[in-house]
Amino acid sequence: MSDQGLDPITLAVLAGRMEQIADEMDATLFRSAFNPIIAEAHDASHGLYHAETGDTLVQGKSGLPIFVGVMSFAVRAVIDKVRASGIAPKDGDIWIFNDAHLGGTHLNDMRLVRPYFRNGELFCWLASVGHWHDLGGGAPGNYNPAAKDAFQEAFVLPPVLLSRAGEMDQGILDIILRNTRLPQSAEGDLNGQLGALDLGHKRMEELLDEYGASTVAAALDALSVRAETLMRAELEALPDGRWEAEDFLDNDGITDEPLAIRVALEIKGGRMTLDFAGTAPRCQGPVNIALPTAVATAYVAIKHIFPTLPANAGVMRPIEVKIPEGSLLSAEFPAPVGGYTETILRMIDVIFAAASQAAPDRVVGNAYGTINALSIAGRRSNGQPWVMFSFYGGGHGGSSESDGLNHGSAPISTATIPPMEILEAAYPVMFRQWALRPDSGGAGRHRGGLGAVYEIEVLEDNGAEVFLFGERGRHAPKGVAGGGEAALNRFSYETDDGWARPPMVSKMRGIQLHKGQAVRLETPGGGGYGPASERDPEAVARDVERGLMSKSEAERLYGWTGGAA
Repeated sequence: MSDQGLDPITLAVLAGRMEQIADEMDATLFRSAFNPIIAEAHDASHGLYHAETGDTLVQGKSGLPIFVGVMSFAVRAVIDKVRASGIAPKDGDIWIFNDAHLGGTHLNDMRLVRPYFRNGELFCWLASVGHWHDLGGGAPGNYNPAAKDAFQEAFVLPPVLLSRAGEMDQGILDIILRNTRLPQSAEGDLNGQLGALDLGHKRMEELLDEYGASTVAAALDALSVRAETLMRAELEALPDGRWEAEDFLDNDGITDEPLAIRVALEIKGGRMTLDFAGTAPRCQGPVNIALPTAVATAYVAIKHIFPTLPANAGVMRPIEVKIPEGSLLSAEFPAPVGGYTETILRMIDVIFAAASQAAPDRVVGNAYGTINALSIAGRRSNGQPWVMFSFYGGGHGGSSESDGLNHGSAPISTATIPPMEILEAAYPVMFRQWALRPDSGGAGRHRGGLGAVYEIEVLEDNGAEVFLFGERGRHAPKGVAGGGEAALNRFSYETDDGWARPPMVSKMRGIQLHKGQAVRLETPGGGGYGPASERDPEAVARDVERGLMSKSEAERLYGWTGGAA
């Protein structure tokens, strides 16, 4: 449809109204979810998707950016399933699945897709995705660093109808709840997602009652076209050229060998190509990612480089993403993909490193580069199982304008780190330490942000089993524009003979802790921006005075001689 007849004010109002619908869906789930990964960390997302193509039309601002691109693949998977079945969708149908090779990310992310009809015609799709706490598999919380296939990670559910014309299929629900260690949490999260979809349906009815279906459809088309136009204008403002970058994952959790992630970024004539030729082949362990995840990750990186662009599929039309077949960025079922977070963070790092050669003012130094997925699980004295799964923060890279953020969340998301008060209240653990990590940020004119130190003690008499899935233990976050590297990731755990570290540095399963023993995470900082020689001596002195940097590091990196702040 054309946007003819839509004045700019009406278009802006409709854009805001539709974003508000997605935002309200986000908020509804965050308030009602049972597990802290959704309720506190906001590891979820909602949006509106094109009726025929599944392209992203609108996404909520509080959800994870990685889901902007990934969820369009999820909706397309449902569209394909509907077409293959030959059975037309009905009002009240709800599809549910977690198959990461179809919908991207990993098996913890449960997707619900619902058609929205107007006057008997399919107008768009509503979709919800949330990170469920546990879905079976070989490790509580499902971040299994030793998994060699998807079946060792979690229960795999293909797209199936949970509700047909408003009638819930109890059999499907029974199967799902039988395949989780935490059925109460899973059912609570599911009900929260169903409630969010109900609200989205209601708000769409109100919007179309007020403006009419043809006007809203025209606005959606117009917003997509304008997003493409804006993206082309941004690219045309940059120099044409080709720039390359590479970085490495520590290992795949099975074989202790580094895995290369490579990209060539080319800009020419208002178009961009991201070619990942030369990236490592599919590996045994769970740092593979499916093709939808790789494409969506490129979108997240582009959104960081061009932050004013809308969350709309039109942005990606001038961009070609080339993913080599057989690489760990295009893994096919049943390849394990549970640690997708680590791989997409490295993809963003190399895209930033390549882009910094073309437009250094638009990018920042590498962020800390790992979510440090840590699962601590056990049984209480009454036999009730508990699983504390969470992710942890680190430093962000310095920029052309300022030092990097201390102790931030991963740049793949707007998810927040669950507060320790929430975790301590929900699980039998105590945080001995939750603090900034001095000397962890990369040196530069603007230094990288600081990582953090977490030390977590188990309080349960029955002890606990620990699983860690991390990265950046051997390959530090890099700086840009001449900035320095940040500190490496460091993990250790208490044993009867003292503190120990994993043989593979950043990944380990089956760590047994007794009551009173603890694990410690020392997360990386961010890479620096610009040469360290250009840093203001007063800024160095302030860092020392505030305890963010030791005197010895200030002297080594900046030649600091003890001047006052």
